[in-house]
Amino acid sequence: MSARRRIFIIASLLILAAFFLVFLLYPVLYVVKGAVAWEGKWTSAFFTASLGDPIQRESIVNSLLLGVAVTVVTTVVSLPLALVTIRREFPLKRWLAGLVMVPMVLPPFVGAIGMKQMFARMGTVNLLLEKLFYGLTFLLSRVGLMGRPWNMPPVDWLGQAGFWGVVALEALHLYPIMYLNVVASLASVDRSCEEAAYNLGASRWNVFRRITFPLMLPGYFAGASIVFIWAFTDLGTPLILRFRRVVPVQIFEMVKDINANPKGYALVLIVLLVTVVVFVGARWVVRGRLHTLATKGTSSAAVRRATPLGSFLILLFISALTFVAVIPHLAVLLSSFSTPGGWQGTVLPTELTWENYANLVTHPVALRGLVNSLVYSTLATLGALVLGVLIAYLLTRERFTGKVLLDTTVMAPLALPGIVLAFGYLACFSDSFLNPMQKNPVPLLIISYIVRRLPYMVRSAVAGFQHVSQSLEEASTSLGARPLATLRRITIPLVLASLTAGAILTFVFSMFEVSQSLVLAQEPAFYPVSRVLYTLFGRLKDGPYLASAMGVIGMIVLSAGLLGAGRFLGRRLGEIFRT
Repeated sequence: MSARRRIFIIASLLILAAFFLVFLLYPVLYVVKGAVAWEGKWTSAFFTASLGDPIQRESIVNSLLLGVAVTVVTTVVSLPLALVTIRREFPLKRWLAGLVMVPMVLPPFVGAIGMKQMFARMGTVNLLLEKLFYGLTFLLSRVGLMGRPWNMPPVDWLGQAGFWGVVALEALHLYPIMYLNVVASLASVDRSCEEAAYNLGASRWNVFRRITFPLMLPGYFAGASIVFIWAFTDLGTPLILRFRRVVPVQIFEMVKDINANPKGYALVLIVLLVTVVVFVGARWVVRGRLHTLATKGTSSAAVRRATPLGSFLILLFISALTFVAVIPHLAVLLSSFSTPGGWQGTVLPTELTWENYANLVTHPVALRGLVNSLVYSTLATLGALVLGVLIAYLLTRERFTGKVLLDTTVMAPLALPGIVLAFGYLACFSDSFLNPMQKNPVPLLIISYIVRRLPYMVRSAVAGFQHVSQSLEEASTSLGARPLATLRRITIPLVLASLTAGAILTFVFSMFEVSQSLVLAQEPAFYPVSRVLYTLFGRLKDGPYLASAMGVIGMIVLSAGLLGAGRFLGRRLGEIFRT
């Protein structure tokens, strides 16, 4: 290795080390210190106080139950969906498989607005069922089968002050992530093991339970860990559904007392410990079972054509799942066209209008929020692009000590909850020029977006580098070109499609980042879209309708982003969402 190349590697690693130390490790360690130390001495008093508080204890239990429930529901939905997609050929397979990704275009934070409109006690579903039930009992009374028509009492669909509503909404949003991981793992399973079991007389259930599922456990645990952590640490959905007895909401409510109430540090550390245990446990299971995965993959001959009845059942299952998944989307869309107060106590809006979209343009906070998010997300995407290309190049093209550590550090934000990072930034930078409570929060917002979405960019860039031959780069280097010149003029043009996909994903997910936006942006002048949505939803009269209009704009942006990323990455898109 030449001296110039060695200097390039050392300088790059020093820059990356400084970045991750300051903006990833330091905030986390600061929170840990704040939770276990007081006036220079170690203490467990904050943990004791948090666990002794019945509200916070209930919040911890609810968050754990929420994570488990969402993981179970996504598993029940995703496993059969992945099996029929990989193992069966049926009509419209390509189009219906694409419908699986539809729920991802609506963040649960926005979908909660539609969920409340549809499933509240006086929402559309209850009103519709009431009319149908009354009509049925009326007919029965007219033919003498019952005395008089009955009114059906409203059903509490959201359940337990919103718990099951949060579970349903997050499961509908997250099952595509579980599905992508399971599909990728199933595609790697050698069907010869299953065929051998069938030849020995094993039933389909036994083959799945004793062979298929154990072989696909790495992919399943990868998806399950992401789903659990996401549901366990989600802030936006419980806030909108007013299910406040969960840890993220309790932390959010302690933000303003961050310097006076150490309980917030203890709760953040509890969240961090749970997510670390889940993430490390999933990685341990994945690595421990990687040797069981076969390399032959699923051959085309192994894909069997479904019978007419089987095809009908598959189409019915996917169609019904998609219909249920898009109910919040439809509700948000209808609400965005409804006049203020025009969808209360009725099954559908009584009057449709474009007024909400027109008001977004003139509304000072809403318009500024859209502009702010565009600026923040663009700058974050540029920063992630520079760092992502550098990291991917080092991981795929260079040899150095600590490569595994670098890869693990870059991927850590996938398991690091946004609420932990936001709280850490607020705490550790409160006495600096970056203090978001008293000064401009834009630098920390942009940096937090970069840190949280950098794994998407790195994964995309690594996928591109791995599909490009190194011979052209070696030829450039042998002719005396510097590493940066080779990267700029040879490598980057060849991996441009993957970089574009990573940039699109980074941009669209930064646009709707919830935890950092709600915690770090305290002044209306700096509100991004998520904070504006939360503020609008809390307003009376036109607030929810304006929030719905902004949510529809968000759906359009996310749809375009996912379609664009899928076009550039193809089937490799699923790798972006794997731990």
